[in-house]
Amino acid sequence: MRPRFISLLVPALGLVATLAAAQVTKETVPGITNFSHVETTIACAGATTPAGVAEVKRLGYASIINLRQASEAGADVEAEAAAAKAANITYIHLPFNTAAPDPAVVDQFLTAVTAKANQPAFVHCASANRAAALWMVKRMLADGWDADRAGKEAADLGLTNAALKNFALEYVAAHKK
Repeated sequence: MRPRFISLLVPALGLVATLAAAQVTKETVPGITNFSHVETTIACAGATTPAGVAEVKRLGYASIINLRQASEAGADVEAEAAAAKAANITYIHLPFNTAAPDPAVVDQFLTAVTAKANQPAFVHCASANRAAALWMVKRMLADGWDADRAGKEAADLGLTNAALKNFALEYVAAHKK
């Protein structure tokens, strides 16, 4: 009886630990809109000012992945890049257009976000929609999560755009091994 109990308990504890580790925590961070973090390897957010970069560094992130296009209102890509350089934090700009999502940008994102040197990573766009959608792709392809689990986490991180969610699911379907 005891070996059977232990054989059932160990996987159950592993599942609880996995679910607990994937919990989304929201915080108010100066200079950052819609800040949410998962585990210790990722934070997703919306608009981030150059002043917010110092907070990102203070919170212990090794890199910033900016998904905003330079042409977006309020996006000061050059000033954010300069602030990242001054804070000694890796800055990666991957402009991702919500209206015409480019799979090549997702490829670059997956390479950047999974690189050990970039972890933990702070990923942002204007509202957290794009950041959460691309994180959903990472969860499904790199971490082996199913669509329901990855979709729930993405929604908790800020994914509200149905077209972006559909793009993420189609990208995953086209890139599953």
